[in-house]
Amino acid sequence: MLDRISDKLTDIVRQVSGKAHISEKNIQDAISEIKLALLEADVSLRVVRRFVNRTTEEALGGKVLRSVAPGQQFVKIIHGKLVQLLGDNRQDLKLKGPDTLSVILLLGLQGSGKTTTAAKLAVYLKKAGRKPLLVAADLVRPAAVEQLSILADQGGVEIYKGSEKNPVKVVTRGLQFAAKQQYDTVIIDTSGRLQIDAVMMKEIQALKRAAGPDELLLVADAMTGQSAVDIAKAFDEQLELTGVILSKFDSDTRGGAALSVKSITGKPIKFIGTGEKLDELEPFYPERIATRILGMGDVVTLVEKAQETFDVREAEELQEKIAKASFTLEDYLDQFRRVRKMGSLQSLIEMIPGARGAIDESQLDGQEMKREEAIILSMTRVERRNHRIIGSSRRKRIARGSGTAVYDVNKLLKKFEKARLMMKKMVKNKKAQSAFLSQFGQGTP
Repeated sequence: MLDRISDKLTDIVRQVSGKAHISEKNIQDAISEIKLALLEADVSLRVVRRFVNRTTEEALGGKVLRSVAPGQQFVKIIHGKLVQLLGDNRQDLKLKGPDTLSVILLLGLQGSGKTTTAAKLAVYLKKAGRKPLLVAADLVRPAAVEQLSILADQGGVEIYKGSEKNPVKVVTRGLQFAAKQQYDTVIIDTSGRLQIDAVMMKEIQALKRAAGPDELLLVADAMTGQSAVDIAKAFDEQLELTGVILSKFDSDTRGGAALSVKSITGKPIKFIGTGEKLDELEPFYPERIATRILGMGDVVTLVEKAQETFDVREAEELQEKIAKASFTLEDYLDQFRRVRKMGSLQSLIEMIPGARGAIDESQLDGQEMKREEAIILSMTRVERRNHRIIGSSRRKRIARGSGTAVYDVNKLLKKFEKARLMMKKMVKNKKAQSAFLSQFGQGTP
């Protein structure tokens, strides 16, 4: 996520933040490097100029040079300006209460991920306690209705598929159906084109009049960089968008779209697509993204992901098992399956303060976790619950069953024993817990 610009800005921050003394030349050199990094990230030239001018003005205005910690003060200024670029505060969807029907109209070009995003948004709102209905109004792209239907089934949300050939009629009937069945949110998937044209705009304007949407959201491909911003501007001029959803944000190695949309269009980014799965749609928090770009992690998002994956009661039971040395390979398997649900190892590392750059991400082998899972699944239940009985002959059988080598089985068992011992020490040693948690800005109670 924003790898290229994050790497460059993280390096600049490291060079400056630890300095006890900083000169005007240090600041100007750093700002020049930041300018170059932003341009390479395909950020709008107008936005870059504005960012550089404001940062230079504040940094050289006496705040930094006379500061007790000038390097850190300069980094704070950079962070603040990035947050401003990204949109200042999180912008929630403006929906009505559960007793009144709210309408979200999604639009965008073909290939932007609009249909998948519609399903993701429905799943997100369902988790939030709403009762969403998808309306399939993309009657142009072949199989678009069928694709949305499959995604709705996978996400456990309802869909309205009209028999009408006119998208306006489909939307009108869909809204009537939603009101009758007491849905509180309708998400409309509209047809896109390969490029903006008069026919598409006329159709969406008609749909807007028919639906009276509370939210008119453009789905734009983050990988297209500055092009996504130009598309957002063109749509906004004719339709008055209420916000933008950036799809494929996990693949965006440049960041031009995220850093330019708000400044150029004035419209907030409301969500980002962070993967292909239906639960990989996240609210867009400018401050968290700015912190992550500068290599400072994102503990809040990490904790939120953990809370979604780990149950408090189960966590307490796990802690008790660790303390009593009854933590088994079954528990071990369960834990890294849960971690995997939180996202890729690389994305989790990005959220840990100071971890980016300090940990060699090339060593984070996702295949290793799959290999370990295969090895544990090749064990009998008795073996998983008591790893000490796994002798030489059992190890050979497990290796054959998992398609691995005995070396891999030995490696896993050593790793498990080491992790078991370390966790037991952590549970019993309050000082060690406090030292560990202090890295995340918190301590034990």
